Amino acid sequence: MSYHRLIRLAKFLLSATILVQIIACSGGASDLPFIETFDSPGTWSSGEDAYSVGAVVDGVYDFKVLQNDISRWASPGEQFSDGIYEVEATAVEGPLDNGFGLLFRANPESGDFYLFKISADGYVWIGRYQEGAEDAPIIGNHWFESPAVQKGLNVPNRLRVRAEVGNLIFYVNDIEVGRVTDNTFSSGDVGLLVQTLGGSGVRVLFDNLSVNPLD
Repeated sequence: MSYHRLIRLAKFLLSATILVQIIACSGGASDLPFIETFDSPGTWSSGEDAYSVGAVVDGVYDFKVLQNDISRWASPGEQFSDGIYEVEATAVEGPLDNGFGLLFRANPESGDFYLFKISADGYVWIGRYQEGAEDAPIIGNHWFESPAVQKGLNVPNRLRVRAEVGNLIFYVNDIEVGRVTDNTFSSGDVGLLVQTLGGSGVRVLFDNLSVNPLD
């Protein structure tokens, strides 16, 4: 585990905050399958400020966090419960000591959601955020190393979650990296997250986001 990641572990055990970039959830449940190829902006939150830049560009969601120790996320304003959540993510700039991935069953107003993220140096974090702050990992003690993650920049990784009520199974590149039963959140939006840990300027391209009905 890197020096930066050990320092962040100590900090998160004491307290943690997350700055969010959101739009409001829609009122009712969204139809499945939900398939987003980012060929048009749709209802995705986007914009630029002192902390991040995010927008649908050239068939991907192009997301960059400009300052260190910041997490930012974007969502389309949908509402899902059970399903198979999947996205392709490629880190293209910044230090490998980073975090990026998929959040689901998210409530933008309260800042509650499950988060499944990886790092470009080969680690995985799976857990909950509540009121916009890191609550607790639900698999492992914090970040854990996994050979399922393809390391480096310009290397795509595919994240998938099978969510059936409280039974959650997590995959990276079709390899299971953990499973758990957790009933804290039952439904909500889906979203994309980028986090800086070892330095600023982390940029990630997201593509082929989908939520499909359980098989």
